Amino acid sequence: MLTIGSVIDGKYKILNKIGQGGMSVVYLAMNEKANKQWAIKEIRKDGVKDFQVVKQSLIVETDLLKKLDHPNLPSIVDIIEDDNTFLIVMDYVEGRSLEKELEEYGAQRQDKVIEWAKQLCDVLIYLHSRKPPIIYRDLKPENIMLRPDGKVMLIDFGTAREFKERNVSDTVCLGTVGYAAPEQFGGQGQTDARTDIYGLGATLFHLLTGQSPCEPPYEMRPIREIRPELSSGLEKIILKCVEKDPAQRYQSCEELLYDIENYDKFDDMYRKKQKRRLFAFSLTLVLSAAFLTSGLVLDHMANSKRNNNYAHLIEEEKQTADITQKMDICQTAIEIKPADKTAYLELILAMKSDSEYSVDEEQLLVNIINKNEEELKKAPATYGEICFETGKLYWYYYSYGKNSSGDEDSNKIIRMRSARSWFDNAAKYSDKTFSKYNMALIYRDIGNFYAQIDQLRTEANDSGEYKTLFKNYQSLLKLIKSGDEAEIVQLELYNAILNSVEQYGDKFASDGVKKDDILSAVEQIEQSLDDISESSEKLTSLKLETKKAVEVAKTKITTAYADNNSDDTNKTDETEKAVDKE
Repeated sequence: MLTIGSVIDGKYKILNKIGQGGMSVVYLAMNEKANKQWAIKEIRKDGVKDFQVVKQSLIVETDLLKKLDHPNLPSIVDIIEDDNTFLIVMDYVEGRSLEKELEEYGAQRQDKVIEWAKQLCDVLIYLHSRKPPIIYRDLKPENIMLRPDGKVMLIDFGTAREFKERNVSDTVCLGTVGYAAPEQFGGQGQTDARTDIYGLGATLFHLLTGQSPCEPPYEMRPIREIRPELSSGLEKIILKCVEKDPAQRYQSCEELLYDIENYDKFDDMYRKKQKRRLFAFSLTLVLSAAFLTSGLVLDHMANSKRNNNYAHLIEEEKQTADITQKMDICQTAIEIKPADKTAYLELILAMKSDSEYSVDEEQLLVNIINKNEEELKKAPATYGEICFETGKLYWYYYSYGKNSSGDEDSNKIIRMRSARSWFDNAAKYSDKTFSKYNMALIYRDIGNFYAQIDQLRTEANDSGEYKTLFKNYQSLLKLIKSGDEAEIVQLELYNAILNSVEQYGDKFASDGVKKDDILSAVEQIEQSLDDISESSEKLTSLKLETKKAVEVAKTKITTAYADNNSDDTNKTDETEKAVDKE
């Protein structure tokens, strides 16, 4: 096993062990020069039987991943091997496996599982569309990582293979019993895309019921026998996925994805409603001439009633103090008028009223927006504004990644990264007349910086990025000061700017940022602190933290510019123009 603290290949420092399987151990490592974390999978000759066979499987895994490019798949960055050890250096995926989610929380919420299923279908569609198609063959909760932003990543390609038509000889017993399709056991047919569909069905069964198909009684019953409240439509989909005969399953993941996106239309209650609607429609055709006028009147009355109910709910929500009740009322209002922004914005206000946006709240809000996305996009400006406020919710209040030690640096980076796609949509769907349009662009670009800078540093391609970051922070500071932002938002921004000075002070200097400009920004923040109240414990604590960060930033500026002979013009005008041009 690798030793904690040791350095591999002269650049990867082993930090700790993060996982262990039957054949391998996975470590978290740091490339200290690039300040980037990686995952390293180790397979030792003395730890497994048939090392050459296992090694060959890993070579297949790495060769496959090198050719793939999908947001739900990790990438390989390095291979290190000798006679006794095989190491794979790959993306470190933040989060934890769905197996861990099951161990801690048991059966998962239906809405969450459906969202994960859609993402998994998408990545399987990508794999199956390669030429030749790639069959994953080991889909299970253990091999699916849940990231902080709610996205899932498919990991461990040790049993994946490229599809060769009519090549039954490559179908050996690879995969995990319970999740593996019958044809994965040699002699029962060839594995193909339908094999992965079986694995996905078994995985969804486990996630929804909390019962593992690889443990007694080794069967997958209809999910509503275990959880009656689940959708009958979803039950039908899963049962079709896990048919023993591949010909009886879904024949492609595109077909499966369509049904998952429309699972409620397979519900028994939905079909009964449709039959009643068909009967009512037929009756309406017969009587339409006689009731046309009265129908228009009733429709007008119904719309008026709906509008009145919506307005009443919004008013009720504003008068309610309990956060949970406020969110429930907003959900009801959104169901009445899914294209109106008011209830969405009130819901976002409710979620940040306790100064924390939890993972459960995230799941609720994202599902509501996704459910009504098509309707909202009919009014792009409305959708853009909702995206902007959602982005701010992530940027300033998202709680994922906080740890008990109080060091929240990782949480701040997660917040920025998670927010950037929302700000991107805010700019994309609104226009320049939107009062927050420029702010959305700045937030997005800062988020992109933190998402990309580690890779850029690894590639030694980060020159000019730090100056752009500082300019964006300057612009955002100006916009925040001229607006009516909440005090906690101001403090969080001040801390982000000060932390960037502490972390990248040397880079700011080498990128040509003037010392006076940085000092001016820090002094503006210091002066603004006098206007911040201490009306809550969190504000008091954050204000104190910001005061300390001011002093740290000042010290860093002095150090970073100490060796520069011209403090205020650290680069020549020619260099500064070149950086600007880049």
